Amino acid sequence: MGIKGLTKLLADNAPKAMKEQKFETYFGRKVAIDASMSIYQFLIVVGRIGTETLTNEAGEVTSHLQGMFTRTIRLLEAGLKPVYVFDGKPPDLKKQELAKRYSKRVDATEDLTEALETGNKEEIEKFSKRTVKVTKQHNDDCKKLLRLMGVPVIEAPSEAEAQCAALCKSGKVYAVASEDMDSLTFGAPRFLRHLMDPSSRKVPVMEFEVSKVLEELNLTMDQFIDLCILCGCDYCESIRGIGGQTALKLIRQHGSIENILENINKERYQIPDDWPYEEARRLFKEPSVYADDEQLEIKWTAPDEEGLITFLVNENGFNSDRITKAIEKIKAAKNKSSQGRLESFFKPVVSTSVPVKRKETTEKAEKETVNKRSKAGGAKKKK
Repeated sequence: MGIKGLTKLLADNAPKAMKEQKFETYFGRKVAIDASMSIYQFLIVVGRIGTETLTNEAGEVTSHLQGMFTRTIRLLEAGLKPVYVFDGKPPDLKKQELAKRYSKRVDATEDLTEALETGNKEEIEKFSKRTVKVTKQHNDDCKKLLRLMGVPVIEAPSEAEAQCAALCKSGKVYAVASEDMDSLTFGAPRFLRHLMDPSSRKVPVMEFEVSKVLEELNLTMDQFIDLCILCGCDYCESIRGIGGQTALKLIRQHGSIENILENINKERYQIPDDWPYEEARRLFKEPSVYADDEQLEIKWTAPDEEGLITFLVNENGFNSDRITKAIEKIKAAKNKSSQGRLESFFKPVVSTSVPVKRKETTEKAEKETVNKRSKAGGAKKKK
């Protein structure tokens, strides 16, 4: 879920903090990507018609592999350097949210059965998407694929978004890419939406800067975290009756959740029993992440051509010619991205421009001195 309604809240109250960008904008940039969210998108969109999905001869779903392979190549061809981060063990506080999601999938499965019986195509499409779940096998398949492609993979100790944000805050990557807005709540300096959108090549990337978000909203980071908890997050229920705009108004007026609870009209707004907002706040401020470089090996390598053909063609039924051509694209793209960003080419010019100018000035002065001496010598001879 991420943070409920945060995108609209920022569009209405902090429009300068978000801007549309093209893929090419991030040439040479390292970007941490929330892998599980991307896999979920691929399972829903790639090759799906109703309840039908891409499968291999054994009947195993391959939509996630197709989506991850194609989209990653597109990123590489645009000169990006993706780092995929996978979820680890979820925090205990998230178990209630995960239970809700499970319940919704059970309900959707029942609704899908009815839709199939009646032949309602719209209902079939809607409910089949709601039954999708990213499994351990999906994650393991994509980890194997990415490593064979020579793309770095990080297995987070807990939340992938938190680990992505930590990588960005430490300067190991330029930005974080996900669809869940809680990457901003974890403090990612730059956050990108739609970078992995498989539905269309024309969808622009939406970039958010957390510093501009805070400036536009006139909030501190602690107040922004409280705002997100009030809007609704994965770690606890929100206060019934408080939406995004009301939450922003209350935070601006009272400064913190504690002060809001002291002043709120409890008859109008229903506060959940044993509301664990303090623990939710702690999870956003002090998440479980890796910080040691030994645990965060970020290295792009050449693709394992033989391994990719074995895994994709022999084991999962992908077309051999297409995979061979795709491997050539990966190799060409990695050579291209190794050239670095455009501004790096100007650094030597900037550093040497002053000495060159001084040299030209010195040579000019020396010529003028020689000319003056020559004229003076000629004048003496005339005398």
